[in-house]
Amino acid sequence: MKFKQRFEAKAAEMDMTSMIDMVFQLIIFFMVLINFSQDDQNDKIKLPTSELAKPADAPLKNSIYIHLGANSAVYMGSNTATVESLAPLLRTEITVLEGNGESAKTANLIIRADQSTPGGVLQDLIKRCQELGFEQFTLRVKEQD
Repeated sequence: MKFKQRFEAKAAEMDMTSMIDMVFQLIIFFMVLINFSQDDQNDKIKLPTSELAKPADAPLKNSIYIHLGANSAVYMGSNTATVESLAPLLRTEITVLEGNGESAKTANLIIRADQSTPGGVLQDLIKRCQELGFEQFTLRVKEQD
């Protein structure tokens, strides 16, 4: 006796759309993450070394990076200024902080000064930042080997 098959088995096809979408989202996430981590780096700055250098215990909140070059040029993100013309850039940062419910007093200015920058220029930079209301400063150095 011969039986007929009542249904025909089809090969199951896997829909890869959601898998491809997830892979693209991960790629974009890591690209954005890499770009944010480069904000605190500048190839033009050669940090001084110190025996007293120690890594930060925890990431600082409300961090604003200021890079001070050997030629006394100031770099903030993609902007370049002098110590004298830095105020508008800092006022923009203050506006962003206030939009987030913070103030200049709670912001951490992380200064990465080149090892050949004169100390007087660094003092002038800190003084101008204090005039705008910033109170917390961190100076970055390399740990001595």
